[in-house]
Amino acid sequence: MFRSRSKEEKAPTNKVTADLSKQPRDPQAPKGRPTPKRSDAQSQRRRASSGAPLDRKEAMKRQREARRADLAKQREALASGDERYLPARDKGPVRRFVRDYVDSRFCIAEFFLPLAVIILILSVIQVQNIQTISLLLWLVVIVLIVIDSVGLSFRLRKQLNQRFPDTPRRGAVAYGLMRTLQMRRLRLPKPQVKRGERP
Repeated sequence: MFRSRSKEEKAPTNKVTADLSKQPRDPQAPKGRPTPKRSDAQSQRRRASSGAPLDRKEAMKRQREARRADLAKQREALASGDERYLPARDKGPVRRFVRDYVDSRFCIAEFFLPLAVIILILSVIQVQNIQTISLLLWLVVIVLIVIDSVGLSFRLRKQLNQRFPDTPRRGAVAYGLMRTLQMRRLRLPKPQVKRGERP
């Protein structure tokens, strides 16, 4: 009697365990490992969502790649004049106007480097007359550049006051004068206007 009852009792439990194994596992059920601390779980989630690397080497590699990409964008922007990726010193409507104003004019200062090389070569020649001519040329070039730069700075300041009365213009005139010292074809960002064209 006792045996038959025990067999009857065991049979349904075997069926229940067989049925449970066939059902999908509940997501809330234990996973066979300890639950991570809240701070660890949050940091893992943050890392997964931001795509942050797990080790320092990977972080440095990603940083270098991002820097390279930014520099490539800046180089393209300097060639095309795209405002979005220009360096901070070249951004903004004031700086753009200054560039266009300088590029639309003929400036003596842009020929400073080639003239300086010619004068230097002349001064090396051991002939008294040629050395005297090179010294005079040097003085003439410097005086012309100073006069041209002073006139340009006055005209540029006047134009900036008229066009951008409420916009900060600090350093804009100096930016323009520095641009005049570069040869037109070597200027960055590249000139967007032709000579004689109104900016």
